Amino acid sequence: MNLMRAFLVVGLTGLGMARSASAVEPIRPEQVGELQALIKPGKGEDQWATIPWLTDLWQARKLAARQGKPILLWEMDGHPLGCT
Repeated sequence: MNLMRAFLVVGLTGLGMARSASAVEPIRPEQVGELQALIKPGKGEDQWATIPWLTDLWQARKLAARQGKPILLWEMDGHPLGCT
C-alpha cells in the first residue's frame, strides 16, 4: 500500500507542477536553424536511405530469386502521414 501511496503523491505533484508551468514560448526565427540541426538525422543515422529499395514487388521477387536473397516487405495501411 505504501508503494501505491507513493505513486499517488508523485502523480499529484506532477499535476500541480503542470498547472503552475508557464505557457511555452513560440519558436523565434533565429532558433529555426538550430532546431533543424537537432531534428535532422546526423551522418550515418539514415543508412536505410542508401539501400536501393524496389517498389515493384514482382521485380523484387525476380531479383531476389536470381540472387538467392530474401525479400523485406515493408507494408503499411493508411496514409503515410497518418492522415485520414
